[in-house]
Amino acid sequence: MDEPLPEESSAAGTSRSSFYPRIIGQSKILLDVFQIIEKVCNTNTTVLIQGESGTGKELIARALHYGSDRKNGPFMPVNCGAIPGELLESELFGHEKGAFTHAIRTRQGRFELADGGTVFLDEVAEMSPMLQVKLLRVLQEKQFERIGGTKTIISDFRTIAATNKDLEEEVARGRFREDLYYRLAVIPIKAPRLCDRVSDIPLLVDYFMEKFNRSRKKAIAGISEEAMGYLLRYAWPGNVRELENVVERMILLSQGTRITKADLPERILQQEGLARHTGEIPAHGFCLNDEVAEFEKGLIVQALEQTGWVKNRAAKLLTVNRTTLLEKMKRYGIAKEE
Repeated sequence: MDEPLPEESSAAGTSRSSFYPRIIGQSKILLDVFQIIEKVCNTNTTVLIQGESGTGKELIARALHYGSDRKNGPFMPVNCGAIPGELLESELFGHEKGAFTHAIRTRQGRFELADGGTVFLDEVAEMSPMLQVKLLRVLQEKQFERIGGTKTIISDFRTIAATNKDLEEEVARGRFREDLYYRLAVIPIKAPRLCDRVSDIPLLVDYFMEKFNRSRKKAIAGISEEAMGYLLRYAWPGNVRELENVVERMILLSQGTRITKADLPERILQQEGLARHTGEIPAHGFCLNDEVAEFEKGLIVQALEQTGWVKNRAAKLLTVNRTTLLEKMKRYGIAKEE
């Protein structure tokens, strides 16, 4: 599972995915993902979800399933990277009794069990070359045989695959079949990194605080602006999963009624300082887009202050059109304090 499935939230307005409210966020990049989901969920088209670990690839797959006409059918997740190759074939296709040692009874595979539903192949890039060939045939013909069997089994399933690797690069390196890649990536979806949707962090923090207050029987009322500022500036290499773990830790260890800077993990405090003040790239790395945006925002504020907040003059100082300046001010929430 790419991202732990959170419980339903009572918080209003935290999701725009009406058929799968567990995806939390309202950022532009996430709304673009929702649009793709809504366009293709009711088709049988194969979907490939790519993105870093912790970005919620399985949540997107579940949204595709539960938003479709197959929602009453089974959703069958298979972690291709967690199952040894010799067992993965049996997991996918099933086997007949006596097909190999310890095959003491006939077993149905996930493709057979998913009839009328969806098979979700997580970490599909970890599949062996032999299984890649068999998977390609199954995707093309929607039929297969169990290991040790001769009877052809036909199953009506949809396939959704996910990987944290760049499959085009894997193809170029000869580690993934090109024909299988094109068969899987009919509809590609990019799961956005958390640092690319920073505006969603407050919503996610509220969501996870509510979740862990309930499950851990705590009563933390909120988070200070200073602490939230650190969370907004952190790079989040572990994405939403890392944020969830941080919020759980803060809820458990906080001695007060709200989260403060003192409750933050040291790595978040250290990275924020390195990224902002020394210009050095910390060991965990940081989000380049965020750093560039913060730098641009600072220059705009500086230009506005230098010109007495006369936008025409500030635009000339920055050598941009006035409309461009206004768009950037709106994007960054820049306004003159009264």
